[in-house]
Amino acid sequence: MSTPTITSLAFLTPGNFADDDPYTGLEETLQLFEHGERLGYDGAWVRQRHLEHGVGSAAVFLAAAGQRTERIELGTAVIPIGYENPFRLAEDLALADVLSRGRLQVGFSTGMPHAELLGDLVYDGDWRGFDLSYGRIARLVDNLRGDHLGGPDTVIRSPGNTQRPRLQPHNPALVKRIWYGGGSLRSVRWAAGSGHHLLTGNIVSGEGTGEFTTAQLNLLAEYRRHLSGDRPARVALGRVIVPLDSADAATRARYRAYAAGRHARTLKPQTPAAGRKPVLFAPDVVGTADEILERLTADPVLAQVSELRLELPYEFHRAEYEQILHDVRHLIAPELGWHPAAPALRETVG
Repeated sequence: MSTPTITSLAFLTPGNFADDDPYTGLEETLQLFEHGERLGYDGAWVRQRHLEHGVGSAAVFLAAAGQRTERIELGTAVIPIGYENPFRLAEDLALADVLSRGRLQVGFSTGMPHAELLGDLVYDGDWRGFDLSYGRIARLVDNLRGDHLGGPDTVIRSPGNTQRPRLQPHNPALVKRIWYGGGSLRSVRWAAGSGHHLLTGNIVSGEGTGEFTTAQLNLLAEYRRHLSGDRPARVALGRVIVPLDSADAATRARYRAYAAGRHARTLKPQTPAAGRKPVLFAPDVVGTADEILERLTADPVLAQVSELRLELPYEFHRAEYEQILHDVRHLIAPELGWHPAAPALRETVG
């Protein structure tokens, strides 16, 4: 079995906040991005969540994060495309990317979570007949390419300027940093054929197997089999990793209880709804650094990738997130071949 070699280390945070005090939670998430950069992480990602205590607009949040950081990649995993206007979101993402000096990594998924509650609020007319899937993502990417609108003689005039119309700011490099959160064979085939990078985490579809690792290995093989062109494709693997080493006794007990409460779902395929594919869950990786390294080095999926993304648990506190990032950075990732992107001395500065 191959030994994992990690060259890029990132984390994904849910961006929690309290119902009666959203500012504090969002500010702490921005501070977590700053903290991750000081630790030398390569990327900081946030979930986009609707109707929940989390970030409802990743583009807005990452625009703010871009002003608080200098180097770290800024990602969103993932934006459900069904709620988005392909042109307006392209404008927002292009603007946020320019403000961050080209650091955005934009992940998408298809569909509309909570559609029965939100569909009629987002759309006029019968949205159930709209293309809310891959075609909508393709339209957004086409907008990011910045092709001129209208004919060759079409211009628009504004004070002091006459120009051919296209999405502004014009930032075509962003199309090279589009990711897709693929959990099924069909989705990874589409992502590969479209030239997008792949996000795969601790949830996959059970297609032809009821075993998580086999299913995820099949996804990676299918993605790579359908890649076209010569542009390098990135694959980032997400895992819930919670080290105990620098946590106090009470926090250790909480971490173990958290993992135990989620373990049952990993024992057999879960069927979310009638007619849907079964879903497979990976166990959380909770333990001491030595225990975690033993599990990670035996993970055949991790051996297939070079980018690891820590999926931070929901509803933990800022100090717990910082402890997890600290222990992974110092005790786990270096043993997997990873080197921090910034000198360790920066961790104590500012």
